[in-house]
Amino acid sequence: MQYAPPSGDRPGVTRTTPRRVVVTGLGAITPLGVGVPALWQGLLEGRSGVRTLEGAEFSGQPVRIAATVPADPAELLPRVQARRMNRAAQFAVIAAREAWRDAGFAPSGTVESGISPERVGVCLGTIIGGAPVLVDGDRRLCDKGPRNVPPLTAPMTVPSQAAAQVSLDLRITGEARTVVSACASGTEAIGQAIDRIRHGHLDLALAGGTEAAITPSVMAAFSAMRALSTRDDEPTRASRPFAKDRDGFVHGEGAGLVVLESEEHARARGARVYCEAAGWGLSADAHHIAAPDPTGEGILRALHRALADAHASPADVIHINAHATATIEGDLAEATALHHLLNERGRQAPPLPVTAIKGNLGHLQGAAGAVAAVTSALTLHHGRIPPTIGCDDPDDACDLDVVTHVPRPLPTGGGVVLSNSFGFGGHNCVLALRGGWGGA
Repeated sequence: MQYAPPSGDRPGVTRTTPRRVVVTGLGAITPLGVGVPALWQGLLEGRSGVRTLEGAEFSGQPVRIAATVPADPAELLPRVQARRMNRAAQFAVIAAREAWRDAGFAPSGTVESGISPERVGVCLGTIIGGAPVLVDGDRRLCDKGPRNVPPLTAPMTVPSQAAAQVSLDLRITGEARTVVSACASGTEAIGQAIDRIRHGHLDLALAGGTEAAITPSVMAAFSAMRALSTRDDEPTRASRPFAKDRDGFVHGEGAGLVVLESEEHARARGARVYCEAAGWGLSADAHHIAAPDPTGEGILRALHRALADAHASPADVIHINAHATATIEGDLAEATALHHLLNERGRQAPPLPVTAIKGNLGHLQGAAGAVAAVTSALTLHHGRIPPTIGCDDPDDACDLDVVTHVPRPLPTGGGVVLSNSFGFGGHNCVLALRGGWGGA
């Protein structure tokens, strides 16, 4: 197939005038179920996807609860195809297919959709990737010898497998990127895809994050750090973002993807637009390998950079989808940064509603920011802010306007929603989404 770039765009050439980027498709598979409707309805209803881990391999664990996807992804894909993927890649392909269809494209791939595969990219974030496959291969090696290690162990282990499998499944040949930046991975992947479209390298991208690492070794490692909630006796109430009695995060799994598109490309094909992917910001704490900077200065820099990238100011912010993992130090550092932002909005600014979806979903690691981005796009599109569950007794030290118990209407008149993600090592990433395309 011979490639003919659109007028004004040449491969490898950066545009001098950045293009506006919009969100035209959403896909997800989460502890609340398969698909975006299950995610959105579960959030609005205040349901939890945290469950007790069954199986002998978890019997001796200090913590035996996690937010697992309530479906086997291998059963949602053709058997031969599923056997060539690690679990995280299976999640990614399922969410990518949904986002692709939601954007109005044929599920068979870009060629039949009337767009050039060379102008489409994939950018996915993950942390662990296929490491559980490597652990299984090591177990087989120790138990039965080298001839019992499956031949696809190596390609199924690399973190880039999810991006590769999405590009294979949808025949996307523009590029397939992988981002690994701790729990900010999914958000940063979306940000990088925004820039690739803005500057003319791509017209369209599938971006987001995926993770599937609820394994005995990972659970034991997080337990050793004392990072996990120990409320095994009440799993659905264990994750408590911004609550006074929070005691750690709940490990989770899943995937979230968005279809990003240049506005001119979306308009030309008559696409439905959820919102504008207006900007994003990065920063590094340079403080500690695991703990956040308690001053919140790194987080605040990422917030400011996202707003500057979106040509917006703190006064334009109408809602924040917080990272809020329900760890003592993490939630407080984020709240400290948000208070600085609130002060910059001025005394006359209305309260800034904040929500945190990890009470429902646990912490999806590399997929957390991507699912938060899907939720933020839905919030702008439908004009409703999902409630934060688990925050029955808010921490006075955080002192934020946390939406609880029932959904709240999103402030009208357009504006910017910020979606926050922060990770081990001081990785901070913030996505800025702008409304104004109408609801549904």
